[in-house]
Amino acid sequence: MNDAGDRRRVQRAALRVGAVVGIGSAAVLTGGVAILVTVLLAGGRPDDAHDHGGPSGAHGGDGDRFVIDVDHVLPWVIGLGIVGVLLLAIVAWFGARRAVRPLEGALRLQRTFVADASHELRTPLTALSSRVQLLQRRIARGEDPGSTLAALREDVAVMDDVLTDMLLAAEAGQSSGTAIVSDAVSAAVRTVTPLADDAGVALGVRSAAGQAAATGDVRARIPTTTLTRLCVALLDNAVQHAPRGSEVEISTSAEGDRIAVRVIDAGLGIAAQDVDRVFERFARGPEAGRRRGFGLGLALVREAATAAGGSITVERTSPAGTTFLLTLPRG
Repeated sequence: MNDAGDRRRVQRAALRVGAVVGIGSAAVLTGGVAILVTVLLAGGRPDDAHDHGGPSGAHGGDGDRFVIDVDHVLPWVIGLGIVGVLLLAIVAWFGARRAVRPLEGALRLQRTFVADASHELRTPLTALSSRVQLLQRRIARGEDPGSTLAALREDVAVMDDVLTDMLLAAEAGQSSGTAIVSDAVSAAVRTVTPLADDAGVALGVRSAAGQAAATGDVRARIPTTTLTRLCVALLDNAVQHAPRGSEVEISTSAEGDRIAVRVIDAGLGIAAQDVDRVFERFARGPEAGRRRGFGLGLALVREAATAAGGSITVERTSPAGTTFLLTLPRG
């Protein structure tokens, strides 16, 4: 949300808090005064001596003078004062909670964005580090570093695109646009390749039988950068859990008005009780993979896919491997 929107939220919250405190305070004071008046009327008695023996006795008295027993009323006054202070403190506490609620929400959104951005940048940053090491080795051997430098520039561009995409999503709630599926998949594979090489895992790209041409330029109704980072997250997750010497495969297919992206690994699978939990924030299974994870990758995939009108599920899992299915509307 932008600054103007934040100001409107704070102003609305301030008005609500003011109304709550004002109404609550008025109710407490009104109730206290009503109780005090009732006690005074119940404990008072007519001033007969003044009415009949005083200066006005000759005129029959006015009948509206009362004698109040201070010893009887004073405890009520003190008690009502204490109760009133406590009730006003409760009203103030409740108003303060309402006042800080927008701040609490803003802090929660800030923490969430920092955690999400850190996680989304982690994979391209790791890939960048791997390419820097490769560049150092090539320079040491006297080889041409041109291709590695080009790959480094692409990695930097990927990081910039990911951060921009997340900032736009945080500001507007959901980015718009369409993506050529094959281009997004290719970009994701290029990003994850250094990590897969380090892990000794091969990356394969497949199209469903007879659909290579059909899916070659088909579009999904999701921004290109968003689809790329979803594929990166799924590939990175698969590589982290795939055994050395195995292959991680990503395949695409057009299924009616939907686009299906499948990522298949040969890992140990997911326990039945964890199939749904893996998409929750900070959920981590007992087998955490080669690199320490924080349980955010699949949760971010689900959030982005759902925002785009799609879904992410575990299509198949067993000790022989797992298949994640990402579906998105066609663009």
